[in-house]
Amino acid sequence: MTDIGTILKEARKEKGLTLDDLQQTTKIQKRYLIAIEDGDFAALPGKFYVRAFIKQYAETVGIDPEELLAKLDEDKAPKLEETEATTRTEAVKREEEKTMLPILAGLIRYLPTIIIVSIVVAILGTIYIFAWGDRDRNSSTQIADNSQKVSVSSESSAKSSSSKEKASSSESSSSTSKKESSSTKAKKESKKTTKQKITNTSATGSAFVYDLENAPATNKIEMTVSDGATAWNAVSANGVQVWQGTLNAANTSQTVEIPENTTTITLNLGNSKATSIKINGKKFDFLKENETLTVRTITLNVAQTTAQ
Repeated sequence: MTDIGTILKEARKEKGLTLDDLQQTTKIQKRYLIAIEDGDFAALPGKFYVRAFIKQYAETVGIDPEELLAKLDEDKAPKLEETEATTRTEAVKREEEKTMLPILAGLIRYLPTIIIVSIVVAILGTIYIFAWGDRDRNSSTQIADNSQKVSVSSESSAKSSSSKEKASSSESSSSTSKKESSSTKAKKESKKTTKQKITNTSATGSAFVYDLENAPATNKIEMTVSDGATAWNAVSANGVQVWQGTLNAANTSQTVEIPENTTTITLNLGNSKATSIKINGKKFDFLKENETLTVRTITLNVAQTTAQ
């Protein structure tokens, strides 16, 4: 896959462009541009962005993106051969299992005989024990007396053991109740700490930057225009535009689902005073930062919820 990165890098240099120039033009973060040139596609946020970023890079430096995307698909072909090899290995294992089946069938066929022999041996052993007991009655009587004593002792031990078990069971039940109570409290505290939070970190002219904390893997942006107003808006994810359009009386609301694992969301608002925004169903009160502005750009740095 380094061939694709090398082709793009050489084309960029021929155009006399730096990575900073390319970042400014394509809105793709510089670290992703470096990853593409190095062939490190795993560093990109997802499969969707691999093809989207390569296409946007190629178009900017004057290369046919379809040729590079075709090459990307060809580079993935060896993985299919590995899958076929795995399939052949599984087929060999199935053949070995078929070979073992006759052996297992033979063992099952003789299983009833083995069981019958075992029962006969057990019966003969029982008869032998009873015969030996009749031969020595006095000894048997003494053994019976001792057995009664042992039985009385066993019953006493059993009662004591039962009392201990009840006490242990009571303690275990109390401990379990405490654990469940602690677990419930922990879940409530977890819900409090994972509540979505939006914090303004900078404001320069009409550009505002926020931190979106405790966000899910996939975010939803809902924009609504007030009655009788018109507003052009656009939404981008990691520098790639995913929606743009005009909200008016005929189309007052638009919900945009952001691709999974997006780290940066950009909102371009043409009439921010007439536009209201919800992020994941929660109202985003962005007008408190300079409510007099009409046109503004909002950047959300997404920090997803960490699984617990």
